[in-house]
Amino acid sequence: MSQSFNYRHLYYFWIVATEGSMVGAAKRLNMAIQTISTQVKLLEHELGFALFKPKGRGLTLTDAGVAALAEADHIFALGEKLPSKVRDAVRGKTLRLHVGISDGIAKMAVHRLLAPILKDDHLHLICQDGEFDDLIADLATHKLDLVLADHAPALSLNFKVQHQIMATSAVSWYATPLVAEQSVIDFPHCLAQLPVLLPTTHNALRSRLKHWFESERINPNVVGEFEDNALLTTFGISGMGVFPAADWLEDYLTQQHRLIKIAGCGDVVEHFHAIYTQRKVIHPLVSKLLMSSD
Repeated sequence: MSQSFNYRHLYYFWIVATEGSMVGAAKRLNMAIQTISTQVKLLEHELGFALFKPKGRGLTLTDAGVAALAEADHIFALGEKLPSKVRDAVRGKTLRLHVGISDGIAKMAVHRLLAPILKDDHLHLICQDGEFDDLIADLATHKLDLVLADHAPALSLNFKVQHQIMATSAVSWYATPLVAEQSVIDFPHCLAQLPVLLPTTHNALRSRLKHWFESERINPNVVGEFEDNALLTTFGISGMGVFPAADWLEDYLTQQHRLIKIAGCGDVVEHFHAIYTQRKVIHPLVSKLLMSSD
């Protein structure tokens, strides 16, 4: 990149790319279309590649434009954090940690995973939950410092990430006393008659449970499937059926919600992954978390 590279030109390009047209960018910036078009052309001249090509009444990105947009997303996402980081520096040594929680992971497990840093005097924890792919996209643009999930990221990602298994827990079957008393005879084959709640197929645990059912020659009586682990647990606590949960949560389920731990689930386990971007300098609280799991 030449020394004449102008970040203002990049900003105009970024707005056009996110709006999908020069007209949309002009309305957003309250500027003339010609002015914005000129700025984008200057950027293209600086980079030596066309960034847009016509598509109907709008524009679409070229391959060079896709690459430029990815970098622009990184740059301006960091820029959005600048005011809060400056304020924190002035007020004290507050450390903001933005954590994404995959909807497939138990929320009580998240609290336990983050326990090593929760008493840090400088911590300002910001959590958001959502679908795995959306959280990974936010991690790529530095909107998140860390993602906690039930599985590792795909190897095909177009940015560098690292992941570490923070914990592994055996899995057991839990239910309310009324439902559990029906499982006394002929467990686990009674799961073919008892109402069973399971995570959806997008959850890593589901495939392990499928293999376990097959090994036990059980065709489970599935009455509910839940993408969100919190919903799965809520319906299980309500008495809708028997459900699997990490033994990490045993005290929470049996003491706080008076559920019965029916039995284990063979060698089925649940892994809890920490996913973070590969940087030369890792967020100090992320580093502390990773060290605590060793």
